[in-house]
Amino acid sequence: MTGALSDALVATRRSELTRAARALLRRPVLRAHGPDAEHVVLVRRHVSALREWFDRNTGWRLVVDSEVARLVKTVPDTADATHPARDPRSHAPFTRRRYVLVCLALAALERADAQVTLGRLAEQIVLGAADPELTAAGITFSLERREERTDLVSVVRTLLDLGVLARVAGDEDAFVRHDGDALYDVERRVLAALLATPRGPSTVLVAGHEERLAALTEELPATTDDLRNQQTRRRLTRRLLDEPVLYHADLDAAELAYLTSQRHAITSRISELTGLVAEVREEGVAMVDPLDDLTDVRMPENGTEGHATLLLAEHLAAAAEPVPLTELHAHLRAMAVEHASFWRKAAALPGAEVELTGSALRRLQALRLAERVGDTVRPLPALARYAVGTPTIQEPR
Repeated sequence: MTGALSDALVATRRSELTRAARALLRRPVLRAHGPDAEHVVLVRRHVSALREWFDRNTGWRLVVDSEVARLVKTVPDTADATHPARDPRSHAPFTRRRYVLVCLALAALERADAQVTLGRLAEQIVLGAADPELTAAGITFSLERREERTDLVSVVRTLLDLGVLARVAGDEDAFVRHDGDALYDVERRVLAALLATPRGPSTVLVAGHEERLAALTEELPATTDDLRNQQTRRRLTRRLLDEPVLYHADLDAAELAYLTSQRHAITSRISELTGLVAEVREEGVAMVDPLDDLTDVRMPENGTEGHATLLLAEHLAAAAEPVPLTELHAHLRAMAVEHASFWRKAAALPGAEVELTGSALRRLQALRLAERVGDTVRPLPALARYAVGTPTIQEPR
């Protein structure tokens, strides 16, 4: 009986650890109050094991206090634009201006009182947007147009979703209509935990956007073989956790050699903690999620866009070589007619295939299944799983 009880306790502990790790990977900012409360309890219970694992294998810091649990992740590629921030309600990708407004809003909230109204926050953002450097970069924001007010509301909803703000009263839509305001609590512990760079942005003196990003995420150069191996292991683990597919062709010689010799050890550690399953092919490695909740892009999906993406993937997989964009437009135009009874009516209108193709390609690019090169689209190796083979009819015995 004692052995069975011990095994049950070990299994429970392992299950809790996995749930906590998956919660942090799915949502790196967890609040102690609200929908994340149960996961924060698990993170606190297993904080030592989680800190040790993430530090050793990824170099990510885990910050846990009475208000928030924050996994300070760093992106493997700052030039990857396939997973943009999205409006929590409409799911529309952020524009350049919305990203700037997020930064201005966070700076304003850092100086704000414990509570702030949307109108007051808007005033501070307008003042910040008047900076000559932002104007010179083509960023303007005056709240004179409805489009600008909509951008601000999208940013505020994102901050509400992150837990930086907590609504006390009012409604953002009323602010857009000019007939109301909203009041928020400023959650300072969450605000303080948001920055996810190894160094403070104010310490970066180089000019130019790309140069500043590189300086913000730069790692200290390794001085020994052990440190070089540690950095390589961390980079590979971060990419396996964050990217849908890790292609061998995207690795340098040192990374490929390390992955070849340590692949089983790396993927086994990830699987043990997260429940992800390694799918190893000649071209690379993908960590597949059987529960399908650690991704922001799913395929297949229901609806017109989901079906169109699947059909486009099948067409590209069959081609096995770069396909002109015009051919993809024609293919989806024909598919809209063929599936008219299932797709929304607007999909059959002239020109609708262009938008539908763009939506499908954005999904395929985000999943590392295809890449666009000029006016052509190149299928990537992992897309082969969507190829349709010749059906085989088995003879009855």
